[in-house]
Amino acid sequence: MTTQQDAPAERADIAVFLASHLKGRTVEELSTEFHDLLEAVRAHGKKGQLVVTFVVEPPANGVEYAPLPIGIESTVKAPKATPPKDLYFLDGEGNPSKDDPRQLSIEFRTAPTTTDYKKA
Repeated sequence: MTTQQDAPAERADIAVFLASHLKGRTVEELSTEFHDLLEAVRAHGKKGQLVVTFVVEPPANGVEYAPLPIGIESTVKAPKATPPKDLYFLDGEGNPSKDDPRQLSIEFRTAPTTTDYKKA
């Protein structure tokens, strides 16, 4: 005959616990973060990551059967767009420059303007 003490303890379903944590606010926040991560991965074609951490602290003052503080933290590593790059040359002192130091420079002058057009 099996008694209540001999029966294996039923384990809490983590999905049910997560859904009920902070009256459902945690699962709503995680769902939003997950959706944003999926959108960033689709938009940038790079992998991303959502890490969910359960933080369990011992009871206050080590009192047996006291409530356990349990927190759920999340970290999102969403891909970002690659920032655009610009091209530069290094001048004789090693400073970046938009002008190619090997290229001869040409002095530009403003052409004279006129409003006197020849008749064709």
